[in-house]
Amino acid sequence: MKAQASSKLKTLGAAASQAIEKYFEKIIAHEAEVLADRDPEELHQMRVGMRRLRSAVTGFAPVIDLPKEANEKRIGKISRVLGELRDLDVMLESLQKRYYPILPSKEQEILDKSLLHLLKDRHRALKKVRAILENKHYQLFKKSLRDWLEEPRYHGIAQLPIEDILPDLLLPQVSEMFLHPGWLIGVTEEEGEIIIHEDMTSEILEQKLTEGGEILHDLRKQAKRVRYLMSLFTEFYGETYEAYLGDVKAIQEYLGDIQDSEVLGEFLADIFDFDIQKQLPTLAEIMAKSRFESWQKWQLLQRRYLTPEIRQNFRSELIRPTVGAIES
Repeated sequence: MKAQASSKLKTLGAAASQAIEKYFEKIIAHEAEVLADRDPEELHQMRVGMRRLRSAVTGFAPVIDLPKEANEKRIGKISRVLGELRDLDVMLESLQKRYYPILPSKEQEILDKSLLHLLKDRHRALKKVRAILENKHYQLFKKSLRDWLEEPRYHGIAQLPIEDILPDLLLPQVSEMFLHPGWLIGVTEEEGEIIIHEDMTSEILEQKLTEGGEILHDLRKQAKRVRYLMSLFTEFYGETYEAYLGDVKAIQEYLGDIQDSEVLGEFLADIFDFDIQKQLPTLAEIMAKSRFESWQKWQLLQRRYLTPEIRQNFRSELIRPTVGAIES
């Protein structure tokens, strides 16, 4: 592949091609092991590569001219199939390693049925993954992207210096994250002031999650997009940028922990068609406690980023790339 490989990029086009090449190679590196299905971590890494590739393609959309066979829509379709299998792996791991060993024998016996159900679902999901990776459309996707990396096609903006354009790439995604209604789940407004209820009980939290869980999940997805996009440009900023990136990663992590627990609970409820709190009280209590602990961690970041000065400082950091790093 002939895409720009220098670590000190000067143009937007060079940055775009390097990012796309990096994540495409990550995908290919794990493909054979995903098909062999010997280690769930291989699927996880391939899915991460696909997600990051999609974020790069989306973030650099004004810059690159990709063929239809390798566009964001095609990447998203492949990523969703990988995601179905990965979600089942996460649930299996949670049940088998995190919860099952510490449950009373009566609840373990009930969960045995769910584990069998999950394994059957996983078998079907694996067949779908193998089918899509062996499909002619996936092969065409790889060929098209390889061809593009050999001879990248850009829009005119690609020739502009990257330090002039970085803020315009980053600010829209960060602003979308800041404007997300998920920040206001569990808070109230009194005379123009936002009040975060740090005395919220686990029971009240469960009610809030029932009402606004999907909104929080969507905020997590936006935080993930911001994280992946910001990760592309760490070499052009300093420690403050890295700290903000760390916060975004933590937001994704804490909200993701809450979401994973909710999804597992919904899965069990669908299988057994009974009240989990009554039939699996120990498991229900442990899962609720885990969600509450993740919520408390999230609240620290919620309070931080509902502060106007913090958001303004974040935005200010994005408009000042370190030109010296680019020119060195």
